[in-house]
Amino acid sequence: MAVAAANAHCGGGGGLGAGGSRAGRARAPPRRLPAGVPLRRRDVRLPGGLVDHGLLTWRIEGAYLDDNKGLNNWDVFTHTQAGRISDGRNGDVADDHYHRYTEDVDILHNLGVNSYRFSISWARILPRGRLGGVNSAGIAFYNRLINALLQKGIQPFVTLNHFDIPHELETREEFEYYSDVCFNAFGDRVRFWTTFNEPNLSTRHQYILGEFPPNHCSPPFGNCSSGDSRREPYAAAHNILLSHAAAVHNYKTNYQPCRFLDPIFFGDYPREMREILSSNLPKFTPEEKKLLQNNKVDFIGINHYTAIYAKDCIYSPCTLDTYEGNALVYAIGRRNGKIIGKPTALHGYFVVPEAMEKVVMYVNDRYRNTTIYITENGYSQHSDTSMEDLINDVERVNYMHDYLKYLSSAIRKGANVGGYFAWSIVDNFEWVYGYTVKFGLYQVDFDTQERIPRMSAKWYRDFLTSSSLTDGLQVRSRRADS
Repeated sequence: MAVAAANAHCGGGGGLGAGGSRAGRARAPPRRLPAGVPLRRRDVRLPGGLVDHGLLTWRIEGAYLDDNKGLNNWDVFTHTQAGRISDGRNGDVADDHYHRYTEDVDILHNLGVNSYRFSISWARILPRGRLGGVNSAGIAFYNRLINALLQKGIQPFVTLNHFDIPHELETREEFEYYSDVCFNAFGDRVRFWTTFNEPNLSTRHQYILGEFPPNHCSPPFGNCSSGDSRREPYAAAHNILLSHAAAVHNYKTNYQPCRFLDPIFFGDYPREMREILSSNLPKFTPEEKKLLQNNKVDFIGINHYTAIYAKDCIYSPCTLDTYEGNALVYAIGRRNGKIIGKPTALHGYFVVPEAMEKVVMYVNDRYRNTTIYITENGYSQHSDTSMEDLINDVERVNYMHDYLKYLSSAIRKGANVGGYFAWSIVDNFEWVYGYTVKFGLYQVDFDTQERIPRMSAKWYRDFLTSSSLTDGLQVRSRRADS
């Protein structure tokens, strides 16, 4: 199973995960490639080339009440507080993936990927929690999707939770039950599982800044009707860790047929974190520590987009009324009047490709050479960009090329990288940004649901089938309609 780390979205840590591996199969030592070897698909060892940005939950599925699906927290939030969404829209239809999944699987197949990372909508499986019963129609949909992927030779890589939960349902025991239902229904065909996507990002926006439901915060971070920004995010993160551990324990005990040795991580928070946060940080009981330590990891998932500068606030004067101020750090994208990299459509996200190598090497060294998957990496465009530039997305091609180049460098230095997932296949609902931000390799016309390949889709397809990165770069000069 996996504990993910490092630089998810705005640079704060990855998604806690759980990943299966074939029982009894020993992990091969990391390959060390000689310096100067061009980046080839086999050198990067991509088990899957691509992931859609919406992760197949509420953000791309649509069909928000079809086939007995229950309301989730984002359904309620976007319908009752539309003013908090940049364009006032919601995910009721989104990319209509629920009805168009076969078209999207064909897109994946035509791109040449061999793995697809998606998440399951909790509210589609258990519309009213464990007491309301399992929704057979929800199980049937994901069975159809998984089978369609496998028929095309594409390995499913499944995330159990990506921010959306059944409305008014946030308990540890409920997640353990939900994960068990999924393991039982899909585990015969799904080898790779991750539990939570980007818990650092969800707890930040839910319980510090109050931008995501349940919209809890307190001054100076925001003005919410309830919440404690200095305590609640750590309580939420604590519960996520324990929910993760319980799901991993259940999977390894009841669904993974054989145990094998994995690196044992630390079983507690870093000493510095305890010293800084003091009583705001929950403590693990001896039983909880044992649960964490006894449930090993199979891989680490890193969602990496950008990098920022960090200023020490223990010995240097700086403002602490920011999210990072809780850690006595001031994070900023500018130093000496110069920004760290070219800005993208998302505020605080910069193009810093060399950070890919640095974060991979750091995680590889700190967590004992555990297999790493780059579970998200992608470039955002503004929706008001001209159609010409949206389709001929040279900046996204450059971004992917440069980040993959530095990932290749980390592999040559010995990093144990198992795969890379680009973010994303199609444009989708980008949380509070609505549809104003574009991450897709495919442009989506949300009126007609037409999927239109961008230049980056053709570049990525050629990269996956070319002999080297240099060969793949030849598409830089092509137009998307070539």
